[in-house]
Amino acid sequence: METKSFNLYRYSIPVDSQLILRGRFLKRREGLIVRVACSRDGWGEIAPLPGFSEETIEQAQEQAIEWLTNWCHASCEAPRVPLDGCYPSVAFGISTAMDEMKRYLNEEGNYHTAPLCYGDPDELYAELNQMSGDKVAKIKVGMYEANRDGLITDMFLEAIPDLQLRLDANRQWTLEKALKFAEKVKPQHRSRIQFLEEPCKTREESRQFAAQTGINIAWDESVREPGFLLEKEPHLSAIVIKPTLVGSLQDCQKLIAQAHSLGIKAVISSSIESSLGLTQLARIAAQYTPNVTPGLDTLNLMQHQVLRAWQGSDLPLIDLNSEFITKIV
Repeated sequence: METKSFNLYRYSIPVDSQLILRGRFLKRREGLIVRVACSRDGWGEIAPLPGFSEETIEQAQEQAIEWLTNWCHASCEAPRVPLDGCYPSVAFGISTAMDEMKRYLNEEGNYHTAPLCYGDPDELYAELNQMSGDKVAKIKVGMYEANRDGLITDMFLEAIPDLQLRLDANRQWTLEKALKFAEKVKPQHRSRIQFLEEPCKTREESRQFAAQTGINIAWDESVREPGFLLEKEPHLSAIVIKPTLVGSLQDCQKLIAQAHSLGIKAVISSSIESSLGLTQLARIAAQYTPNVTPGLDTLNLMQHQVLRAWQGSDLPLIDLNSEFITKIV
C-alpha cells in the first residue's frame, strides 16, 4: 500500500529595499514550501502577501500543517480532502502541489513576461528596446501625480509604436484624477492600452472612466471580493487572477472558464512569489490561459531563487539546505 508524506519549509529571502506595499517597505519575502508525496512528489508555495492577504504566514503555517496531517491520515485512493475554508494562499499552494504530484499540471511554462515598471521609466524603455516579438509592458500608476502618469504612458506609446501597455492603479484615483491621467494620453494612443486595472476607488467610477475615455479596464481586487459576479460589460477587457490571493487552482480554473465564456481575457499574475511559485504560475498560465502573456515579472525584486530556476535568470539558486530556508515539518 502506498504511503503519504509531506514536508513544510519556511523561506525568508531579502528583496529590493525600494519595494513598497500598501505604504510600507517590504524588506524580506517570506513564504512556505510544501512537498507532498504519494508514489510521486509534488511541490507548491504558500506565500501570503503582506498588506494584501487576509492571513499571516503564521496562520497559513498552522492551517497548512493541520490540512496536510489530515490528508496523510486518508488513503491515497480516498476522495480529495476539500480545501474549502482554507486561506487563499494555503489553498493555492497545496492544490498546486497536489496537481503536480498527480501529473495534472503540465510541465511546459509560459516564461514570456510583461516587464514591470515601478518608477524609473528609463529602465523599462531600455528593456523594451531589446525585446523581440510582442512588446507588452506593465506600469504601476497611481503612486505619483495623475498628470505625470499620463505623460509617461503617452511617452512610451509615442516612442514605441508596436508597444501594448497594461496599467495598474490599485484603486488609487478618484474619477476626477483618473480623467486627468487620460487627458495626457493622446486619443490615438489609447487603443494600445490593453487595460487599466481598477483605476478608481469604486467599480462604478471605473466604469464611468472607461465610458468617458474609451480606455479598457480590468478587474483585479474586485475579483477577490465576496459576492463578485463576473459579467460582460462595455470596456471590460480582462480580469487579473493572482492565485495566491484567490485560492485553490480549481477556483482559479473556474474564474478562467467564466472569463473565456464571456470573451474576457484572463491574466495570471504574481503576488511576488519566489522562483518556485513563479515557475508554477508560468505552467498554470501556459495550460489554462494559452496565448496570453502572464504578469510574472517580479523575480528581479528578489536576491535569490528558491529550489527551481526561472528561465533565463542569473540570480543565485538556493536549495533546502540554505541559511534562508528552515524545515518546519
